[in-house]
Amino acid sequence: MKTFVLALLLGVLPAYAQDSPATPQQNSDAAGGTNSTAPQQKPNATSAENRQGLTQKGIDRIIKEVHHELVLLPFYGVFDNLAYKVTPDGTVTLLGQVSRPTLKTDAERAVKHIEGVERVDNQIEVLPTSPNDDRIRRDTYRAIYGNEVLSQYSLRAVPPIHVIVKNGNVTLEGVVARQMDRQIAEMQAKSVPGVFSVTNNLRVETD
Repeated sequence: MKTFVLALLLGVLPAYAQDSPATPQQNSDAAGGTNSTAPQQKPNATSAENRQGLTQKGIDRIIKEVHHELVLLPFYGVFDNLAYKVTPDGTVTLLGQVSRPTLKTDAERAVKHIEGVERVDNQIEVLPTSPNDDRIRRDTYRAIYGNEVLSQYSLRAVPPIHVIVKNGNVTLEGVVARQMDRQIAEMQAKSVPGVFSVTNNLRVETD
């Protein structure tokens, strides 16, 4: 089952945030209470589908809606990395690392109400609190986004190069436009004092 990395989707498929289908609550609000039959029928249809296993169309819809909900989390930022996968039985597995404990809880709460989601397996790792890691996060951010070549990425709503720091070890997640940008980001991260290692998981849009 394919795992979707939110940082990558932000760079490759930004339209998901705009074109996602409405959530069940939004559908109910739009109905304005004038049609009492439609809201009652949808859960029954979904339950029947889940008993038989979600169709590929159903999985694709949930993937889009999960992305839509996660990208709108108010505290999701450049120091977090969220990924997820959806299985035919309606289970959404949340993966990745976050710097705030509340973000793990918020992510689960955001996706559990999506129509067709039967269960949320929240495997998001909360990164340990560390003043040294906080310093490395700030310094790595400045080193990357302060670079003349990479500064263009800082103009996006959520910068696509995510900096994950754990015990002095840096992992770069996300997507960049060119292979050269990927290499520069790694070199900039390695230049930060106190960094023990750099794992470069950045992908190039054309890959």
